[in-house]
Amino acid sequence: MTPSKSPVRGGWVLVAAILGSSMAFIDGTVVNVALSSIQHALNATVADVQWVVESYALFLAALILLGGTAGDFYGRRLVFTSGVFIFAAASAWCGFAPDIRHLIAARALQGIGGALLVPGSLSIISATFPTAERGKAIGTWSGFTGITAAIGPVLGGWLVQHLSWRWVFFINLPIAAAVIAISFLFVPESRDEDGKHRLDVLGATLITLGLGFLVFGMIEAPTHGWTNPETWGTVLAGVIAISAFLFRESRTPSPLLPLGLFKSTNFSGANLLTLLLYAALGAVLFFLPYDLIQVQGYSPTQAGAANLPLILILFFLSRWAGGLVAHYGAKLPLVIGPIIAAAGFLLFARPGIGGSYWTTYLPAMIVLGLGMSGVVAPLTTTVMNSVSEHQAGVASGVNNSVSRIASLLSIAVLGIVAFQVFDVRLESKLNASSLAPELKQSVMDQRSRLTQIEAPNGLNQNQRGALKQAINESFLAGFRWVMIVSAGLALLSAVSAWAMIEGKSLKSTQAKPPLREEHNA
Repeated sequence: MTPSKSPVRGGWVLVAAILGSSMAFIDGTVVNVALSSIQHALNATVADVQWVVESYALFLAALILLGGTAGDFYGRRLVFTSGVFIFAAASAWCGFAPDIRHLIAARALQGIGGALLVPGSLSIISATFPTAERGKAIGTWSGFTGITAAIGPVLGGWLVQHLSWRWVFFINLPIAAAVIAISFLFVPESRDEDGKHRLDVLGATLITLGLGFLVFGMIEAPTHGWTNPETWGTVLAGVIAISAFLFRESRTPSPLLPLGLFKSTNFSGANLLTLLLYAALGAVLFFLPYDLIQVQGYSPTQAGAANLPLILILFFLSRWAGGLVAHYGAKLPLVIGPIIAAAGFLLFARPGIGGSYWTTYLPAMIVLGLGMSGVVAPLTTTVMNSVSEHQAGVASGVNNSVSRIASLLSIAVLGIVAFQVFDVRLESKLNASSLAPELKQSVMDQRSRLTQIEAPNGLNQNQRGALKQAINESFLAGFRWVMIVSAGLALLSAVSAWAMIEGKSLKSTQAKPPLREEHNA
């Protein structure tokens, strides 16, 4: 389809793309702020609230490549608006969810909607605007989605604090209605008329099952133990399904994941760095709101605002960091950036209970932001320059999917670390206390609730205070270990960049905003 030359229509296309993609981008951070309230309101365990995040991330990560291909095949506007409608319907279901199981199922449906609308927003812009105007349009999209990413957690925290966690999901409904109306009135339909690419539905099914089984086993392991057949059986099933997926992708003529891309050492190195570094970042975004709200006593609004320095530094410095590639190549920033980020993760492990945000968590946010801002644009450049021009879209999609899979896996794996440390530390503190054995057992029976363990009946005020202190200190110990492991992952990502990514000889181009913003999401 010929790109539109109407500035009025082009403006409405940008509005639809910005609002649509912002719904999915904001969701990843806003829901994390609401998790404590959700756990309390629905009487859920920590494994349950992990699934609130993981069910969404699972389907988004596994199906986002299929969603992009479906838009080229069936029509970009059709698939985009279908994704917005599914996302909105699932948001309503989330808001009205009567229990945690309904909420988890609704979040999975949200992930399916997100997998259709996220790649669709950029492909619609690319199809609508002529080449001369496309860069400016994408830059506008990038800027506004960056602003919404900054505002979203603060707004979400305010809604949780003053209305209800349910409004975090209801807020999507009027936005979705506006996006669908604008899309059908002003957004032209387009598709790849010459494309012969078929949808790899079987591949998408295998990778979804593989990641789902793998994550299920790891989330349930702290509760059931690794010797339980349900635990090791689902992990084994996940490994088998992922192996079958890779085998299929190596044989099918229209793969969801073209394995030939990984013949490039630069591409493989960039994706390994992405897997390690974004796993660490995903752990911070999940566990930090718990620490701030449940242990440090922050309000949901304050916890949402705590991430602002990180987001703003990424927003303002990423473009500047992209210019470093022209002078120093991509390798040096991709080594130094993760090392700085590792220092930021270690700073998150430093605070105890209490203290001012300005001297405890703000320095960690600033250092982590500086490290990540040095990575995002050079990483995009490396991914794009490691493949031929006609494969750039697929390469960008693969790298974006890897970043989401990294977060998906890290919440499951590092959740095991946090729970095990919490379990051991709490048991040790209870054994050293003067509580009666039956009261100690009552507390340990609730350990799957972590910081929301309820004090058993029969405790006086001093005992309740001591128990709350023991619970908070046990959680903080687990959080610190998660941050230490995250720092190790960041350092490993720097090693992978040093070993696998070429130096200045890599062709330098300005980093493209789309992948940058998808990562920030």
